[in-house]
Amino acid sequence: MNRLLLVFLACLAAWSALAAPVRIKDLVEFDGVRGNDLVGYGLVVGLNGTGDGIRNAPFTEEIMANLLERLGVNVSGEQFRPKNVAAVFVTAALPPFARSGGRIDVTVSAIGDAKSLLGGTLVMTPLSGADGETYAVAQGTIIAGGIVAEGAAARVVQGVPTAGVIPSGARVEREIEFDFTTVSSLRLALRAPDFTTAARIENAINREFGHQVAMMTDAGTVALDLSRSRMGSPAHVLGRLENLLVEPETRARVIVDQRSGTIVMGADVRISRVAVAQGNLTLRVEEAPVAVQPNPFSQGETVVVPRSTAGIEKGGAGLAEVAAGTSLSDVVSGLNALGVAPHDMIDILKTINAAGALHADFLVQ
Repeated sequence: MNRLLLVFLACLAAWSALAAPVRIKDLVEFDGVRGNDLVGYGLVVGLNGTGDGIRNAPFTEEIMANLLERLGVNVSGEQFRPKNVAAVFVTAALPPFARSGGRIDVTVSAIGDAKSLLGGTLVMTPLSGADGETYAVAQGTIIAGGIVAEGAAARVVQGVPTAGVIPSGARVEREIEFDFTTVSSLRLALRAPDFTTAARIENAINREFGHQVAMMTDAGTVALDLSRSRMGSPAHVLGRLENLLVEPETRARVIVDQRSGTIVMGADVRISRVAVAQGNLTLRVEEAPVAVQPNPFSQGETVVVPRSTAGIEKGGAGLAEVAAGTSLSDVVSGLNALGVAPHDMIDILKTINAAGALHADFLVQ
């Protein structure tokens, strides 16, 4: 496992050294071109005895009674005890420029004590935005990824059977009013703010149009003056610039996950001149008791004489020196030469960082 991790890091360094350009659309978010979250409260029916217990989830009985009354069924004063229904929250994201009649995916999650939503059908559920208006209506068969198996005295659950999805399960009923053709200026928000990356995006856009169209305002924002683009509409401008290639710049980082022993280092990580020693102490205690018999025809007793052997072994590859300005590939080679395990490697990197020789953001998760 240690060898595979080091090989992966070495390959990552080689790939990063190539500095492959990235499309602008993969580096930024376009101001105003965003989705909107939707949520609804609905009912799932058709479950195989794995629904809510009405006594423990009275809201399920209430919504079921309201639904039946809207369908013309009078259930006043009736006592419900079904096990094939469950109350759920339905969530979805309305994408930008979604039009009436389009379909979006929805996620369904149980909020009661239902054991599984597998095989259930979501009944027509309105989905509302933050303003309280209904923008979509969801309905369909739920695809749940979990599995439940139980007997008289045992129960096994794999995955999360109380949550599922309905692909294209909601139909858009209301459009969000946004006239993109009237936009005269637009901002590009960098997902990873960096002055160098923002300057390269500005230069790439201005070079494409041949004059000043973009201007970097800070490390995370590039402003566009669409009136100077000399093109028909803002949509044409974005369609032209979003596929421009830019080489992004990132901060040097070392990310460590102590629970799994995972280490990820960026290609720009550098280490100053430092000496590293890594070794382990092995304590070994062995017991070999010996039974001593009395002499023949004597009246003595058999005695067990303890014999113990204790020793300490010191392992390790000694002291290794890392030269100044060492790159990621050199660090990987050096740690590989020491033969350290991932968890020992984490301790070494933490110590190097504490010594001030690691020139990168050191993040421990």
